[in-house]
Amino acid sequence: MLSLLFLIMYIPAVMSSSSQMAGIFPQDPALPIGSTLTATCSVSPDLGLHASSLFWSLNGHRLPSSSYSVLSPTALSVTLPGLPASRQRSGDNLVCHNHGGHVLAGSCLYIGMPPVKPVNLTCWSRNIKDLTCRWAPGGQGETFIKTKYTLKYKLRWYGRERECEEYNAAQPYSCYIPRDLALFTPYEIWVEATNQLGSATSDVITLDILDVVTTDPPSAVSVSRVGDLEDHLSVRWKSPPALKDFLFQAKYQIRYRLEDNSDWKVMDDVGNQTSCRLAGLRPGTVYFVQVRCNPVGIYGSRRAGIWSEWSHPTAASTPRSERALSGSCDSKSGDSNSTLRRELKQFFGWVRNHAYGCGGMSIKLYDQWRVWMQKSHKTRNQVGKDLSRTHLHSYTTTTHTGMLTGLIESFVSSCLNRSAFLVQGNPH
Repeated sequence: MLSLLFLIMYIPAVMSSSSQMAGIFPQDPALPIGSTLTATCSVSPDLGLHASSLFWSLNGHRLPSSSYSVLSPTALSVTLPGLPASRQRSGDNLVCHNHGGHVLAGSCLYIGMPPVKPVNLTCWSRNIKDLTCRWAPGGQGETFIKTKYTLKYKLRWYGRERECEEYNAAQPYSCYIPRDLALFTPYEIWVEATNQLGSATSDVITLDILDVVTTDPPSAVSVSRVGDLEDHLSVRWKSPPALKDFLFQAKYQIRYRLEDNSDWKVMDDVGNQTSCRLAGLRPGTVYFVQVRCNPVGIYGSRRAGIWSEWSHPTAASTPRSERALSGSCDSKSGDSNSTLRRELKQFFGWVRNHAYGCGGMSIKLYDQWRVWMQKSHKTRNQVGKDLSRTHLHSYTTTTHTGMLTGLIESFVSSCLNRSAFLVQGNPH
């Protein structure tokens, strides 16, 4: 940087005092890494300088005289073998000085590599109003000299070639087209990379704007408890605002995780509804929940869109289990079967007293029964605790809950003929 400032300060002074009194050939050359360069500094006889009194510097460091050759009284050359890559994209500074160190002439050396074909070109449209494309430089990506990337596009069967103009400095391999895009007509899109050593062109991709649409994440995501159910949470959200402007639906995905766990569990079968029930959760636990959106069937397109970003995490906790506070122990096989038969009998008896026929069954009725069962367990555990602290009557539901849930699902499905009745980890 100091040498560059030095060059800027002195070259104008020299040139103003005399017109082209000294010069370097070749001027500002671009060479591949590993090349050998011989440069010549020629001075005007009017300066009264002999070539043997001159010296060279590269990036502010004086070059050894063993690399010089006096070609004539007014011409001194220097040979630089095996040039490494330029230290800066603006070029390395090769300078010719007089015996007093004053700058006579300078040249920038651009030592690098030609560009390689850009790869991984992808594009997406946010709400069909714009287009953003991103790519990666080919090879190792570094050319060591300034390389220009240009995104070009045109309508496939007609129309002139156009260039994208809005490049993002924070993301050097991307470009944004904000307007004037045609629908129902495919585009051809490609990237050209050029520098002083050559050029390269990416593969051409063909796309219809309607096939690469994404949206903003769902908004107003809320997570709340489902009454006193200790293993359920209810998730609700609003569709992205842009969905109201276009003739397409959306499908959603939910993911959730424990507060102290970085692993997300993804639910793919949410469909196009804007609410969901999480079941089979851990009681007394904080969960983080996110939702994202994928537009489907935009103006009749047969392709799914592109998933949006995930919404900001929303947290909620399940109710704390009083059964866990009263103690638990592993059930033996006979105890488990006995408990299963007893709870099935309780469930069907409860249904007869409350449902008044299959037509009255609903998820709310199931929730009511789950709350009734939890209270029953709490009472049973308290009685067992009072009778004997060494023989607790509470039991874990891990062994038989799956069997009980499967039978309940079959019963409710046969009554209602509805597939949306979901428990034990599936959404509603």
